[in-house]
Amino acid sequence: MLNEPSGAIRRLSRLAGQVLPAPRTPVPDGARTGHPLGLGAMLAHAKQSPATTYARIRVRRHHAPPGGPEAFGFEAWCPGVPKLPYTSGESQRRPQAISLSNARQGGEPPSELLRSIRRWSRNQSPLTTWINRCREVHGEELQVVILDQTGFDLPWEALTLPTTPQTGLSGGLLGALVDMTRWLDVVEGRDDFPTEVAAPTGGVLGYFHRDMRSDMKVFHGYDHRPHSGIVGFLRSLNEHTAEPTGLVYMGCHGTFAEQLSKLTLADVTWAEYSDHEMTLLRRDGSLVCLNACHSGRFLDYDGDGRQYLRGFTEIFLGKGAGGCIVTAGKVGDSEARELIRQLVETVTEDPTRPVARALRAFRAGALEEFHAAGGVPLLVRDDGRLDRSGQESVLRLLYSLMFQYYGHPLSTLRLTGRYEHGPNAWEGAHHEQ
Repeated sequence: MLNEPSGAIRRLSRLAGQVLPAPRTPVPDGARTGHPLGLGAMLAHAKQSPATTYARIRVRRHHAPPGGPEAFGFEAWCPGVPKLPYTSGESQRRPQAISLSNARQGGEPPSELLRSIRRWSRNQSPLTTWINRCREVHGEELQVVILDQTGFDLPWEALTLPTTPQTGLSGGLLGALVDMTRWLDVVEGRDDFPTEVAAPTGGVLGYFHRDMRSDMKVFHGYDHRPHSGIVGFLRSLNEHTAEPTGLVYMGCHGTFAEQLSKLTLADVTWAEYSDHEMTLLRRDGSLVCLNACHSGRFLDYDGDGRQYLRGFTEIFLGKGAGGCIVTAGKVGDSEARELIRQLVETVTEDPTRPVARALRAFRAGALEEFHAAGGVPLLVRDDGRLDRSGQESVLRLLYSLMFQYYGHPLSTLRLTGRYEHGPNAWEGAHHEQ
């Protein structure tokens, strides 16, 4: 993997954690709107049901024609905007070259991967045009939830929206322009969208592989129960403690394979996680953050007689988590770990700001850093050598887009205990075997 200059990471961390201007007053239908930059605080209330206030995009898979190549299509709804009927075509065949899991050592050069995603985005013009219409109508208040049932690793956070000068809308990456989330209805087994806002409040329950113990510094000052043994950590997920848990965090290694028994997180298989009740999640509605390679990928599996997408997002949401932050590819390198630490700090720094808005701020900071470095470079410099610094800049941007959030767009997270118990209260980790 390309090595990251530490100075660049420090600059990105400052950008990702900054508090950007508060959102403007909602714009009336038909008004001209500009580039949406307002990423300030928004107050959300638990258990409200604003299910009709956000744009909904459903993505399905099929074969085109029947028995032919795998393909996908989309349909979408948004208040105040005509429905986008189910749309598919030659440009919606399964794209093999745009998965963010390809951003890894031995994978496609970062600049080529980003260019592939941009070409794919241009092919989705019915959807991007519809989203821009939603932006025109709702301005800063627009929220988007994508229910993707394909298992194709489609990089929706990186979907590039076109500029529309006639309406004053600037183009750019969906995940940096709009508060967006993903969803997977594993509880009811249907294809419904989220209806309840989660607002978990409490401490942190953490598991840290020995290679990633430095992640504990993120939770300095918060109420924190860290574990270095996976058995003890899973036991804690079933404990009936008096103290509520706001965040369940795992810093570990993950694997993805075409065989269910080889889908692992911290060396524990998908089936082993499935067997655990994790009663703490349903009681507290905790947010789950999986800082692990491929933790957000899905395997289309039918080996036990029922076909559906299996993955760790599906496991934790099904056990009652209020939301999940997961990764779409390999994030095992030190620079990627640094990015997710900055992400967690951005999410936790303001408990009134929805998680989706914090993630948007994080991506907007990464994109600003990317543009400051010169944007998408050529593979080579004038001397014919690989432009390593340019490729590293693209890779940092791709890393920021790997972090996916499943949940309601108004859900928040409030961690307790910050600095209440002294500056070193977080340091005592449990060491289960």
